[in-house]
Amino acid sequence: MTAVRFERVGIAFGSRSILSGVSLDIADGEFVGVLGPNGAGKTTLMRAILGLVRPTEGAIAVLGGPARRGNPGVGYLPQMHRSAPGAGFSGWDLVASSAGGGRWGWPGTSAAERRDIERALDLTDARDLARRPVGELSGGQRQRLLLAQALVGRPRLLLLDEPLISLDPSRQRSTVELVRRLRHEQPVTVLFSAHEINPLLGAIDRVLYLGNGAAALGTVDEVITSPVLSRLYAADIDVVRLGGRIFVMAGGHDIERAEHRHDA
Repeated sequence: MTAVRFERVGIAFGSRSILSGVSLDIADGEFVGVLGPNGAGKTTLMRAILGLVRPTEGAIAVLGGPARRGNPGVGYLPQMHRSAPGAGFSGWDLVASSAGGGRWGWPGTSAAERRDIERALDLTDARDLARRPVGELSGGQRQRLLLAQALVGRPRLLLLDEPLISLDPSRQRSTVELVRRLRHEQPVTVLFSAHEINPLLGAIDRVLYLGNGAAALGTVDEVITSPVLSRLYAADIDVVRLGGRIFVMAGGHDIERAEHRHDA
């Protein structure tokens, strides 16, 4: 079964084209890394899958139906904002706020919703964090609660938009490993946006690389190559493999690290 299908999709904001004629299929149960230069449209692609952005051409199918707002089969972890909720707002409150399909979930959650929240907290090893004020938690701890929030409702498709931002390498590894484990335990299809490929190596099935309105979808060895990335970046790109890591270079600079900023 296909979890996400793009059929010659175009997305534009005014005169600015984000995607043009993109066609792709993501199979049910896949773990796909979503990469691309700053402004290539990683966030926009996820918002289109959520039904929040309408394509200017083509069609998007999600879990067998048209992309639409409020699809209960889709869980979403947006890019994390630095600001924290006010005093007295606990981890439980944060996770419960997604119960009931987007209405404020606390304190009016049903018994079934409370069981679902507990399940999500257990899946992400966040039960202890749920008892603490969110304002006292580290970025990595808050990300775990946001991941639990995205799992409320038992989604079949999980969209994670730059969940590794501002995390140290150890936290990055633990986050990727947690998502890899969740993908098998649920099971769930995962689209995981990141600014570089290395934290995802060994975890993802395929990579979706965006650039210049186009997309390349395939295995890491098929997509992370000089010819493919040179086309997507519209520049001469060298791909260097060293010590089990991959470096995407232009003019002697690692461009994936240089472009670690919020996407369009």
